Amino acid sequence: MPKVPYTKAALRYVAQLQQLKDRGLIIENDSKALHLLENISYYRLSGYWYPMLAEPKTAHAFKSGSTFNNAFKLYCFDRELRKLILGELEKIEVAIRAKLIYELSHLNGPFWYTNSALFNNTGLHATTVDKINTEYNRSDEKFIVDFKQKYQDPMPPSWIMLEVTSFGSLSMLYKNLKHGRRQIANYFGLDDSTFQSWFHSIVYLRNVCAHHSRLWSRVMRISPAIPVNPRFNFLINTIIQDPTTGKPNNNRTYFFLSMIIYLLNIINPNHTFKHKLLGLLQAYPMIDVKAMGFPVGWETENIWNWQKIVDDRKLINRLLKQIGFRK
Repeated sequence: MPKVPYTKAALRYVAQLQQLKDRGLIIENDSKALHLLENISYYRLSGYWYPMLAEPKTAHAFKSGSTFNNAFKLYCFDRELRKLILGELEKIEVAIRAKLIYELSHLNGPFWYTNSALFNNTGLHATTVDKINTEYNRSDEKFIVDFKQKYQDPMPPSWIMLEVTSFGSLSMLYKNLKHGRRQIANYFGLDDSTFQSWFHSIVYLRNVCAHHSRLWSRVMRISPAIPVNPRFNFLINTIIQDPTTGKPNNNRTYFFLSMIIYLLNIINPNHTFKHKLLGLLQAYPMIDVKAMGFPVGWETENIWNWQKIVDDRKLINRLLKQIGFRK
């Protein structure tokens, strides 16, 4: 199909609201809807009323009973999901960063990241070090300022430098290493190839969440590797298929959430991520987890252990009621 020029004009907020009404979306409160259109934007919210469009979706006609409030609830759920995931990714990022620094500093010395002989692609290494150096010169962390004042070295040892290095640059260093990757991957119970894929996938997921992009029903641009023989408990059913298309489904939110649980089980075995996720799903009962890539039978997976989480949460709620913290 030949490309055509974009000719749509920008609409005023009132015109945006009227367009939604004309297309069949029920607006419960005009003032609230206008406020949200102004402070979130029509285009960002459109990702959350898109599932409400009747087929063909290109006709932009809403299914009967579709409401603005339900679209906004989807938006709120997605925002809370991203916030929850970002908090857990921080723990994973810190752990990977710490293990990488420790293993490679003992293997190759404090300044290993500057030694091009330790990397497969010297051009890529030079580009990565340039980015790291830019991040170093931009940092106003006290420990960076103190290092520059005290030492003549142009760059600090890895345990200082890589604390101010972006997770993406760290991923590129790891990917390009000749030696030492296996020890790091082994700590997380994965083979080197799988851990490299997961490392890259976590960087991608972190960027999606940090940039406030739609996550809950997203088809990810990358598909993390499915581990062949993980040392720790992971999904039993790794032949994950989309219930609609039958295609592999490891590029959906479910698989990424399963990755997070796997890594948190190693980093912090007493984590409460699954309990928090259950609470979020209970707070938004309209959420269809199939849209997140959850396959049939996911509740029985040991890594999710969903019934135990439900029982634990019921027990906690009963105890809180007994001591007066819940009505």
